[in-house]
Amino acid sequence: MTARIDHLVTSGTFALDGGEWDVDNNVWIIGDDTEAVVVDAAHDAAAIEAALDGRTLRAIICTHAHNDHIDAAPALADATGAPILLHPDDLPLWRQTHPDRTPDAELADGQELEVAGVRLTVLHTPGHAPGAVCLHAPRLNTVFTGDTLFQGGPGATGRSFSDFPTIVDSIRDRLLSLPPDTVVRTGHGDSTTVGAEAPHLQEWITRGH
Repeated sequence: MTARIDHLVTSGTFALDGGEWDVDNNVWIIGDDTEAVVVDAAHDAAAIEAALDGRTLRAIICTHAHNDHIDAAPALADATGAPILLHPDDLPLWRQTHPDRTPDAELADGQELEVAGVRLTVLHTPGHAPGAVCLHAPRLNTVFTGDTLFQGGPGATGRSFSDFPTIVDSIRDRLLSLPPDTVVRTGHGDSTTVGAEAPHLQEWITRGH
């Protein structure tokens, strides 16, 4: 069966450093008709489970541990039996949202996950959060960037646990090296491509050092 990417938008609240903002999150489901993984279980476990449509969920992959990307992860894990995967550097953020539930396994730079014949390579891309990761799927010509890279530039770095020079280094070293036609599927908003973002990012790289 042919692997595909399904896209769901869920809505909720992002909370950090005492502030709250209404947000729409992209939830990405990669798989075929029998199995799948979810990238960022945001806000609505029931809606994500419905979108799985009976497929076996192999893993819930967290690009980082801001609450709006992980708030539905435990409920989805409980409903499906799938493990939650998170880079350990984001455990302090995770505990702000889920103090009584830890992730089931760690993500590591260079780790390869496979579902429906598609290999996802974990790229550790700190900056927006210490344990932020992107997932590169060459066969699907896609990289899932969470909040590291958006259409229009890097993710926000003005709050706790974030750092602008670090995110610029991550994007330059880990993402701009991907083929220019690689589709960038983001944590919020519209998709873009590596090639479309590269010229703007060079400006930010210069400004950030």
